[in-house]
Amino acid sequence: MAEALTEQGFSLHKPGDVIGYSHWVLVDQQLIDQFGIATIDDDPMHLDPQWAKDAGPFGGTIAFGFWTMSMLTHLFHSASGTEPARIPAREGYYLNYGIDRLRLINPVPVGSRIRGHFGVGDVRIDEKQRIIVTFDVTIEIEGEERPALVGKWLAIWVRP
Repeated sequence: MAEALTEQGFSLHKPGDVIGYSHWVLVDQQLIDQFGIATIDDDPMHLDPQWAKDAGPFGGTIAFGFWTMSMLTHLFHSASGTEPARIPAREGYYLNYGIDRLRLINPVPVGSRIRGHFGVGDVRIDEKQRIIVTFDVTIEIEGEERPALVGKWLAIWVRP
């Protein structure tokens, strides 16, 4: 069972630490379709397998780049063995703080599997005594030499 992400666990991160790899996640058409509905984006490159096969540049549907980015939180919890469950009023809470640099390197074909790799690039305390961690992130596509995504993801721990 995963442990709740806490300030104590968050503050243990040190620059150069390797958090590790997540489990593999199957990118299926249903997940991509749901993302298209949620974001009101009907691009056939992502949602219409027949169109993507016949007219698209990748021979089939691919994941939305923003879907790939949105998987960072899930993949992080898998890699770190944590879960988001906690009591914010008593323990504080973690938030996405931003992305300093992110590149979508390689499209993610529907039917492929992805996993995340996470390391700690930087840790600092801001003027409000919040812990800010910069994670070096890579999302790999199984069997591909080039990753789907590389970036520097900032997360912040807000004390109660």
